[in-house]
Amino acid sequence: MNKLIERIKNGVVTENPIFVQVLAMCPTLAVTTNAKNALGMGLAATIVLIFSNMIISALRKFIPDQIRIPAYIVIIASFVTIIEMLMNGYVPSLYKSLGIFIPLIVVNCVILGRAEAYASKNSVLPSIFDGIGMGLGFTVALVVIGTFREILGAGTILGFQAMPLGYKPISIMILAPGAFFTMGGLMALLNYINIKKAEKTGEAPKRLEHNCGSCSGCGTSECSVEESNEKTTIEIKKN
Repeated sequence: MNKLIERIKNGVVTENPIFVQVLAMCPTLAVTTNAKNALGMGLAATIVLIFSNMIISALRKFIPDQIRIPAYIVIIASFVTIIEMLMNGYVPSLYKSLGIFIPLIVVNCVILGRAEAYASKNSVLPSIFDGIGMGLGFTVALVVIGTFREILGAGTILGFQAMPLGYKPISIMILAPGAFFTMGGLMALLNYINIKKAEKTGEAPKRLEHNCGSCSGCGTSECSVEESNEKTTIEIKKN
């Protein structure tokens, strides 16, 4: 049970896909114009993460290593299609707001990365909780960014008035530059908090930055980029 709880904490805090690994920046910057869109995208990605991790983990011993990435994409695309159809049927307004970013969940590096870095190497139950943790971390980060931008850019939260009637919205916050300002400000704040904590404990500060340049992140103790490079080198030598 402790291992399962650790997977949730890992996704939400330790290896948050947005604030720590700095992944999925395209949907993060595009859909966080308000909290509703951010929440919708986060929940959709979380559902896909959970079920794709579950299926990939269950089939990991039957999927040949040479075709694992295409196989993962087919599995992920199947769940994305189901989510897209459900959203179109039950929440059409949200479906229209998110637009092309719903089908683009298929190539979301958080989802494909967890499939490669964790689900393909671990049993079903831990993989499910890994999906829950990463999905919650992704959702929380999106909602925080979306709420901040909506309050400053429109004076509302989830469409409800949050600022005084005399408040003049900062319209740039719901435009493209506002996404970069918000991300930069939040990451600077989190870095500052980490540095202050490190000063109290005497440890080296853990800054929020993308460590390895891989869309698969660092789900295990070994860098997935190095593993992929080693496999590629071995295959080239064999050929």
